[in-house]
Amino acid sequence: MGSLKDTTLDFVIDKLTNSIENTSTGEVFDTSVVLLTVKDLRLIFKSDWLFDWHKELRDETKMVYKLTTVNNPKIIQGLLSIEDKQDHIFMHLLESSKFNKGKNKVYLGVPGNLVAFACKVSVEKGYQGFLAFDAKTSLIKHYQETLQATHFRGLRMFIETNAALVLIRKYFKS
Repeated sequence: MGSLKDTTLDFVIDKLTNSIENTSTGEVFDTSVVLLTVKDLRLIFKSDWLFDWHKELRDETKMVYKLTTVNNPKIIQGLLSIEDKQDHIFMHLLESSKFNKGKNKVYLGVPGNLVAFACKVSVEKGYQGFLAFDAKTSLIKHYQETLQATHFRGLRMFIETNAALVLIRKYFKS
């Protein structure tokens, strides 16, 4: 079994935006979320990421997605690993790029964008937006307040249909 770091999510929802927003100018950029490919791995340096995304991509039970801006698809803003559990989507990992973390981050909205995408996948698969994940204890209240997530038991949380639809409508207009 992996360490607690490997099994619980600790991303912070900095702001629910309509896309991603430049912290210094307020300019909003359209985003694209697409499957990460083996070719993309050359853009991911282990020193720039907390999690081992190379390992995550090799796990055939998981789907790994990258978030980029539409105008600059070679710069990865964040990464997401999810698994289809046949009745809901389970979110294993979510991470903003190094330059989108901390007080000097370039963009706001990366984590919210990726969570909304996971909810969208759940809807598209017929799971009514249900998304489950394990949260660090210190962030359970944060996810309840920002994502309207429900604390199930232990570290497990989930986002149900109404909350998922709110996130999807915020980030995905079509």
